[in-house]
Amino acid sequence: MAKTEYWLRGPLPEYPVLVQPVAHALLQAVDEIEDLLMDFDASKLWIKPNGMASVGFHLEHIAGVMDRLFTYAAGEQLTEVQLQYLKQEGAEKPGTTKEDLLGALKRQLDLCLSSLKNTAPENLTEIRFVGRKLIPSTMIGLFVHTAEHTMRHTGQLLVTVKCLPNM
Repeated sequence: MAKTEYWLRGPLPEYPVLVQPVAHALLQAVDEIEDLLMDFDASKLWIKPNGMASVGFHLEHIAGVMDRLFTYAAGEQLTEVQLQYLKQEGAEKPGTTKEDLLGALKRQLDLCLSSLKNTAPENLTEIRFVGRKLIPSTMIGLFVHTAEHTMRHTGQLLVTVKCLPNM
């Protein structure tokens, strides 16, 4: 039986009302990813079917985007550690397990959810700057883009898994 999607499970009282859709989307994405990869053969983590991005890439990228966009939403710029992570996203990492990647994703989700819970609604429209070019956005814009980008890659991950060869 299919689970009820997060947005249909009702309000999340511990979150400000305006960021609840972001929390719903992030929770939904990670829930779907966990279900999708429950019986996934980890030997396929770095396979790129038909040149598509690998499952490992999507898992690292989703966590990385959450981290980077929430860093910008906090009014900060990326650290050298974050920039190094970005350069390594999707590079095959022998010995990295599915559990390692899912654990990192869930830890990043927890950090994002904590940030959302502690967001002052009056700050949501404040200008935030993205990247070295300092492209202007807003806190809520960055939160919404995190949710949108996460769901985009969750869908791509689902297609990638379906396209992998049976071994």
